Amino acid sequence: MAKIATIVLAFGLAFTFVFGVIRYQEPGMAPAVKDGDLVLFFRFASSSLRAQDAVLITYQGQWQVRRVIAVAGDVVDITDAGLMINGSVQQEPEIYQATDRFADGVTLPLTVPPGEVFLLGDARNKATDSRIYGCVRTEDIRGKVMMVIRHRSI
Repeated sequence: MAKIATIVLAFGLAFTFVFGVIRYQEPGMAPAVKDGDLVLFFRFASSSLRAQDAVLITYQGQWQVRRVIAVAGDVVDITDAGLMINGSVQQEPEIYQATDRFADGVTLPLTVPPGEVFLLGDARNKATDSRIYGCVRTEDIRGKVMMVIRHRSI
């Protein structure tokens, strides 16, 4: 009985302080993460973020999964040619919509400041992301997505 209690306690502590699980309720990352999916994330990954990592943040009290597009020192621009990082057009085969600027968004081109990242949703026409709220401080990132468990009417 003590072994079971110890195992339950260890899992409880791990999922309280190291890992987290949420049910995702937002369309901005479809098809990678869909509304209703379970997202498992690692809470202490903000110091080792790279482009293409999926991260979890909160914006206006709502959980968002967004993709890191650029890190500190990178120059981000959106032109008629598409998304440009450091002057190079990005090839994004997993993105199905065009990446457009938002009229009320940040001024581009933009150099990502130290300690910050530029985030975009995969569903570019539905996502509220760094095109609206600007770069995000790495310390404000709640975690790095480790796994997505697809919701299949369960």
